[in-house]
Amino acid sequence: MTEQAVADHEERVSRLINLRSWAVVGVSQDTRKYGHRVFMALLESGYHVMGINPKGGFVAGHRVHPSLAELPERPDVVVTVVPPVVTEQIVATCGELGIMNVWMQPGSESETAIGVAQEHGITVVAHDCAMVRRKQWQDAS
Repeated sequence: MTEQAVADHEERVSRLINLRSWAVVGVSQDTRKYGHRVFMALLESGYHVMGINPKGGFVAGHRVHPSLAELPERPDVVVTVVPPVVTEQIVATCGELGIMNVWMQPGSESETAIGVAQEHGITVVAHDCAMVRRKQWQDAS
């Protein structure tokens, strides 16, 4: 990446970290999965977090919603912890719902998903792990 690309990426990361309402698409009850780890890290860092998984249920006492459209409120940021093809669908849904910030966990991103986000004017953080940025979340709290 060029120096300017790195600076732009860091600016996007900083902007998203300072937003307080997040939805984790791909949250899991399985504590070994990254969907669970990201969800818990956000909660532990003081964020308002909503979980999305088609199976629904509960994680750490928090209701999990089957889709973004079924959330009781729109999050500031959607973080994807799902396969790239699902991320592509999620980004399109974000565009339809007016959700303007998406963080794609490593392994969930694709150039197609990034392109769809850009078409909708959505700010994207990709190729960066939210777990690595956890200290910054705590510092932003």
